[in-house]
Amino acid sequence: MHCQSGCWTCLLGLVQVIAVLQIQAVDIYTSGNVEALNGTDTRLKCTFRTSAPIGQSLVVSWNFKPETGGQEEYVFYYHGKPYPPSGRFYNRAVWDGDVSRSDASILIRNLRFSDNGTFTCRVVNPPDVEGIVGEIQLQVVSQVTFSEIYLLAVVIGSACALIILVVVIVILVRHCKKKRQENNIQMSELECKEKEPMNKKDPAEVTT
Repeated sequence: MHCQSGCWTCLLGLVQVIAVLQIQAVDIYTSGNVEALNGTDTRLKCTFRTSAPIGQSLVVSWNFKPETGGQEEYVFYYHGKPYPPSGRFYNRAVWDGDVSRSDASILIRNLRFSDNGTFTCRVVNPPDVEGIVGEIQLQVVSQVTFSEIYLLAVVIGSACALIILVVVIVILVRHCKKKRQENNIQMSELECKEKEPMNKKDPAEVTT
């Protein structure tokens, strides 16, 4: 009896260990700190990695905690399909992800200064139910910082300079080809003119 009881205990323990090993964490990746202009739209990026196949059991939940403090608020919920939010994000939080590509991102429209705070993204995909919740610190500002303007100006300026450089190179190459063709034509005409006197014979020589 003691032997059978011990065997059943060992078997039960083994089953529990296997069940625990099958449960893995869902890795969450977010865009971290986000700065956006008041009145514009911004995408809150949240991607994930799970060991379990992605199916109808996958759940995505977004929450928000204001910078001024207070209780955490519901923002968005996805379970097989996106469910429209209520509260302050009604008609403003829009699903912008694709779970088949491990993307659980959302879009916040018409940003307000009251949207300053921490957004959290959580993904559950049974049996993967554990994991660190992804966080995004959103800062809504009245104008972009100098660094962002400077970076944008550098990118646009570099792109314009590259386009101008390509156009100049193309024009120079075409000009060189045209010049070379003209020189070849002139050389051919000179060679023909030089050969003409040699081909003509003196009539006196022909009579003799």
